[in-house]
Amino acid sequence: MSLFRESKLSRRVLLTGGAAAVGAPMLLNPEGGYAQTSAPVPADVFRLGVASGDPLPDSVVLWTRLAPDPLAGGGMPDRPVTVQWEIADNDRFTRHRRTGTAVARPELGHSVHVDVRGLRADSVYFYRFRIAGQLSPVGRTRTAPASSARPRTLRFAFASCQDYQAGFYTAYQHLAAEDLAFVAFLGDYIYEGPTNPAAARQHEGTGEPTTLAQYRNRHAQYKTDADLQAAHAAFPWIVTFDDHEVDNNWADEIPQDPDLQTPSSFRARRIAAFQAYYEHMPLRRSSLPRGLDMQLYRRFRFGSLASVHVLDTRQYRSDQPATLADAQSPSLTMTGAQQEKWLVDGLRRSGSNWNLLANQVMWAQNDRTAGPTQTFDFDNWDGYRVQRKRLLEYFGSGRVDNPVVLTGDRHCTWISDLRPDFDDVSTPIVGAELTGTSITSGGNANTASFHATYDPIMAESPHWRYIDNQRGYVVCDVTRSEMVSRLRLVDTVWAPTATVRTAATFVVESGRPGIASVSAEATPPAVATLRAPAFAVEDDQP
Repeated sequence: MSLFRESKLSRRVLLTGGAAAVGAPMLLNPEGGYAQTSAPVPADVFRLGVASGDPLPDSVVLWTRLAPDPLAGGGMPDRPVTVQWEIADNDRFTRHRRTGTAVARPELGHSVHVDVRGLRADSVYFYRFRIAGQLSPVGRTRTAPASSARPRTLRFAFASCQDYQAGFYTAYQHLAAEDLAFVAFLGDYIYEGPTNPAAARQHEGTGEPTTLAQYRNRHAQYKTDADLQAAHAAFPWIVTFDDHEVDNNWADEIPQDPDLQTPSSFRARRIAAFQAYYEHMPLRRSSLPRGLDMQLYRRFRFGSLASVHVLDTRQYRSDQPATLADAQSPSLTMTGAQQEKWLVDGLRRSGSNWNLLANQVMWAQNDRTAGPTQTFDFDNWDGYRVQRKRLLEYFGSGRVDNPVVLTGDRHCTWISDLRPDFDDVSTPIVGAELTGTSITSGGNANTASFHATYDPIMAESPHWRYIDNQRGYVVCDVTRSEMVSRLRLVDTVWAPTATVRTAATFVVESGRPGIASVSAEATPPAVATLRAPAFAVEDDQP
């Protein structure tokens, strides 16, 4: 059921570019328009690679950022420069579809976001950038099917949580080789933590980023990774953020540690983090931050087969409650009233066979203590119980077709049935949640310790259908009748390369809420006994 067998790109093509002579770069003229200049552009400006994102039937966003010195502010001169872009039907660029120019401005970190229009629906394209004789790597992208189309299949992957210090991006070596229409990245693209000397590799800088320059350097460091670049160059990405792109467990204008960050300093930090995030992501102009605000919740339709509703569970949420009693307050919101209305209206009117929620934090109830005592992480939907119950009741109202929540954050795989009251097994199952594991965060897993803690809790949690804490991503195949999701795990993130395997398969059937079946494979002995090398990992997930 390959989507792209006819147009595979090799890793070499994705990560290398040739040279082509072009005219001198063009500068923005103060009186309007552009003026030629002979001022030189530094060499090696495409060190952060290329990316595409937000696929529509006739459009996709092409991204790059000019950064010859990525960890020192980018290294570009303090002036705008003009970049040429081209998109074609083949990777030799002999059949052009569109070409044009875009201005890379210093006030946006010399990033480029090209919203290419007039493309064919459900089609593969190849793209690249050039400036001053320098040619970028080649990227491959794909548009969405027409809204009226009835595609038989859709294959995509979702991933999250890629702490640079926790390990190498071995999972992306394999994700880049999958056949996918898109990748949904569900948050924690960067981590804001300071350098950990005992980690597998080191964050740049000396502390947590708080300024625009510091967030730019942190994002740039992540973007220099060749495996991450290959995954971006292979498919369009649909991205959303969680907490670590700004500050661990932040909520609206409230930081994790309000005793250490004043309201004004955190607002300034949020503004800086949002801008750096936009500068490094393949997002449309509609997501350009405006002060404290950034429009990130949005919707994508893949014909009549599936709609993807991208959530933002950070900007508009109430502060996390402190107790279970507090979590029952009807005033608490994870999304804000406006986004909740947008979600409900979109679910009702989607016209799609499947409704997929690209979501950051776990919906399913997740007790952390075996026995009668219950312990919860209130940063998850467990802290926002009235709104969660209201939405889950809507899932079960008959007005939403096949809701499946796709979640990141946990650094573990948690496959769950969803019901309005998780403590009452007589309440109906109304949907499914696939919580995917991390790319690196948490490092190589201690599976014995994990199962010793959570297997007894799983016995008391009938809505949990599968749990695991190893590293990787999830690939989903959607048809009219079912959604089949494969958990793809790597054997290590503490070495530059790794093997990958399908550890488990999860099936959701159309018209039957919840998880229809789980098939788990035995862990190979070579993986189960993997010991060296070992690194100390700082993990925010209990």
